[in-house]
Amino acid sequence: MEIFAASFNFHTFPAIHTVFLVFLFSFSLQHTASAAFRGNESDKLALLGFKSQITEDPSRVLVSWNDSVHFCQWTGVKCGLRHGRVIRLNLEGMRLAGMISGHLGNLSFLNSLDLAENAFYDKIPQQLSRLSRLQNLNLSFNYLTGEIPVNLSHCVKLKNLVLDHNTLVGQIPNQVGSLTKLVKLSLRNNNLTGLFPGSIGNLTSLEELYLSYNNLEGQVPASLARLTKLRLLGLSVNSLSGEFPPPLYNLSSLELISLSFNNFSGNLRSDLGNYFPNLQILYLAKCQFIGSIPSSLANASKLLELDFPINNFTGNIPKGFGNLRNLLWLNVWSNQLGHGKHDDLDFVNSLTNCSSLQMLHFGDNQFVGTLPQSTVNLSSQLQSLLFYGNRISGSIPREISNLVNLNLLEMSNNNLTGSIPDSIGRLKNLGGLNFGNNLLTGVIPSSIGNLTELVYLYFGLNRLEGNIPSTLGNCSQLLKLGISENNLTGTIPQQLFALSSLTDIYASYNSLSGPLPVYIGDWSHLTYLDFSRNNFSGMIPQTLGKCLALREIYLKGNSLQGTIPNLEDLPDLQSLDLSLNNLSGPIPHFIANLTSLLYLNLSFNNLEGEVPVTGIFSNLSADVLIGNSGLCGGIQELHFQPCVYQKTRKKHALVLKFILAIVFAASFSIVGLLVVFRCWRRNLNNQPAPEDRSKSAHFYPNISYEELRTATGGFSSENLIGSGSFGTVYKGTFASNGMVVAVKVLKLQHEGASKSFLAECQALRSLRHRNLVKVISVCSSSDLKGNEFKALVFQFMPKGNLDEWLHPEKEIHEKSSLTILQRMTIIIDVASALHYLHHECQTPMIHCDIKPQNILLDEDLTAHLGDFGLVRLVPEFSNGSDLHQFSSLGVMGTIGYAAPEYGMGSKVSIVGDMYSFGILILEIFTGRRPTDTLFQASSSLHHFVETALPEKVMKILDKTAFHGEIMSKETNGEEYRGSIKKEQMGCLVGVLEIGVACSAESPRDRLTMSQIYSKLTLIREKFLGAGD
Repeated sequence: MEIFAASFNFHTFPAIHTVFLVFLFSFSLQHTASAAFRGNESDKLALLGFKSQITEDPSRVLVSWNDSVHFCQWTGVKCGLRHGRVIRLNLEGMRLAGMISGHLGNLSFLNSLDLAENAFYDKIPQQLSRLSRLQNLNLSFNYLTGEIPVNLSHCVKLKNLVLDHNTLVGQIPNQVGSLTKLVKLSLRNNNLTGLFPGSIGNLTSLEELYLSYNNLEGQVPASLARLTKLRLLGLSVNSLSGEFPPPLYNLSSLELISLSFNNFSGNLRSDLGNYFPNLQILYLAKCQFIGSIPSSLANASKLLELDFPINNFTGNIPKGFGNLRNLLWLNVWSNQLGHGKHDDLDFVNSLTNCSSLQMLHFGDNQFVGTLPQSTVNLSSQLQSLLFYGNRISGSIPREISNLVNLNLLEMSNNNLTGSIPDSIGRLKNLGGLNFGNNLLTGVIPSSIGNLTELVYLYFGLNRLEGNIPSTLGNCSQLLKLGISENNLTGTIPQQLFALSSLTDIYASYNSLSGPLPVYIGDWSHLTYLDFSRNNFSGMIPQTLGKCLALREIYLKGNSLQGTIPNLEDLPDLQSLDLSLNNLSGPIPHFIANLTSLLYLNLSFNNLEGEVPVTGIFSNLSADVLIGNSGLCGGIQELHFQPCVYQKTRKKHALVLKFILAIVFAASFSIVGLLVVFRCWRRNLNNQPAPEDRSKSAHFYPNISYEELRTATGGFSSENLIGSGSFGTVYKGTFASNGMVVAVKVLKLQHEGASKSFLAECQALRSLRHRNLVKVISVCSSSDLKGNEFKALVFQFMPKGNLDEWLHPEKEIHEKSSLTILQRMTIIIDVASALHYLHHECQTPMIHCDIKPQNILLDEDLTAHLGDFGLVRLVPEFSNGSDLHQFSSLGVMGTIGYAAPEYGMGSKVSIVGDMYSFGILILEIFTGRRPTDTLFQASSSLHHFVETALPEKVMKILDKTAFHGEIMSKETNGEEYRGSIKKEQMGCLVGVLEIGVACSAESPRDRLTMSQIYSKLTLIREKFLGAGD
């Protein structure tokens, strides 16, 4: 047998050899196929498990995920050729919503998972740690919550970990330091807290590190010095402290350093620029740095962008910056730069060597001296040149036209003299031009008409003269035109009325003359018209009524004649000032029917006839009609003579009148005596206090208790709108005229309620403003039980109060969310009301209780400030030195909104109102109340927003506000832009910065309404312009 076995071979039996090989191959194939089938089935089940957690798929991306095709052909899925297993899942930007399923942890061959730019929520599943082959994990731009899973450190092959733009909390796990193959780590735009983990220093392969827009504290750890391959570093918008991070000096490979909006301090080292030969971007905005800007930065020859705004840098801009031949961007806005010497602006000469410069911004500093002639030799690529808010003198050089690519030129608030050069018309790319508040003379050059891309043009507050050039009619994109407070003469050129896009025109305080042309009706988009204090004559054209978008008309102080034109078709008209003219005829009844009208001034004209008593005339003060000797009638408070109507003069009628007069006189005498007797008896039983008689509701038309009881359905709970400390508000409808009103019934049993009623009557009797709640009537009487009853009747606001919109009750609230633009407009409405109270009233007033519940919204969502129960008058002797303070009479305002000094017994003040207004701004845009449980211990809404500005704005904004204003989110701009770049985002940052400044803890650090009202208006204009 051994001999036989030894001699047996396949060469002897070729047939057996073939059969045996086929058997072995078949066995191997079956075994491999079986294993592959099990793996393939596992991957398919994992994908279907992921699909089962998807709740929204508006693009129907996952429709293909079914048995009609192999799962390797499903959308977003890629399989490997060797094993047929899923190696990549990419569903970026597919608008999917739902939770990320832990089943993905079963895709054991997966090396790339990209679910960015969707709407995934809840926590990152722990099962992802099982993906041992994973090299790329991108879950950015979602709504993920919870902490970063510690066990992600098991994915040791990870090269890219991108979790930014979520709402992750907690600390950055120290275990992240074990992912030693990481090349990119991006955790920005979350709510991460704690210290900057030193273990990140173990990631020696790291090239990109982004931790911006979080709440990290402490100093940058020394271990960061080991990241010698690091190119891009973003740490902006945290609470990092200390000096400029010393570890960075060891990282010569850095190309981007973004440290903006932290709590750094101290000086920058004078040799800073010598350590970063590869540096291209340096962002140090609002870092509290002091001292000089290091001249050594000129040695970092690759620099493209230098952004140092809102610090305390002193000295001057280094002349050596002219050696940075590739420089694109230089922004030193809002520092303390400038020596106050004639050579302050010498740096401009050196910058002429920067042939690629696109943006130069040195506004709001302390530069003095003459504008250098070398300004005109700056880069022809320059797009933005801004140096407003300094003390720069000299003239605007005619060679400014060399800067042919300028689209923004801001020179306002300086001491510039001379004329506007005709050559300005060569800057055909200009979209914004502002020379306002200088000492410019001469005429507006006709070449201005060549600037056909202009969106806004401001020449106000100068000494310009001559005519408005007719060529302005060529600026077809113009929205805003400001030429107020100059010495302009002549008529309005007909060509100007071709600007159908014009929304605002400010032309007051000039010497313009002639009639207002009928073409004024062609301004179909006009919302604001101010021709006050000019020499216009003739009649106001009837075509003004065709400007259907008009909200404010100011024609005060001209020589206009004739009757008031028909404006009844202007549904949004809120302000109408025709005072100090020569208008005649009666007051048109349509004015009483303008339901949006909130401010009216017809004083000092030649109007005559009966004053209406309805609409705005039912609650009007005499000063808006004074100087019209022919007027009669009206409400009693106007004190006009009753109107006398002459009947027929036939003799027999006069005789009949005489006889009847005698009879009626006798009858009325008897009735009068009876009435006097009954009133005397009743007053003995129900005599009001002297204070009530002198200050009560006699400033308004009185109304009976029974009328209010009927209008409110017996003060039924169905008509209950709300309830406060001193009163309950009901919705009411008067049967006589169908008018819908809000009735505030005072809770007289509460201490202070009577004082609140008197304060509100006293305050509102003389207030006339479009953004204040309008009082229609009052009631001071007794109820059915003989108890004292007091009520105020207000204009009804159908959209409720602002608090209901910001914090809706999900089950009962059906209102849609407020958009960003609507929120901005509401803020400006409230600001306008406060500016009126603080700075325009004959006796300034302090509201003392500004909060969303006291801001009411009409049908068009226009805001009206209400509830004047805590209002205080500012004594005449108040001045800026005491911040308009006076004795407080008790606790003022509402917890969270009341200024902190009130809680310590300080006097109430105008800046106390400003604190409340600042908190209101922050609440409107974050959707968080100041009493939110998030703000505990030392935290506050003010701190919450302050630490997020400006780069983390997207994380703190109320997400329900985005209804299309911002069409696309910010991409990875930090690599080569750093701070927020979109103009609309810049507007949001600006509004929130104002809110933070107004709500400063120290009263002396707060802004006043006179400082910010125009800024808020400008921000809204820029926001609208950026959205076009």
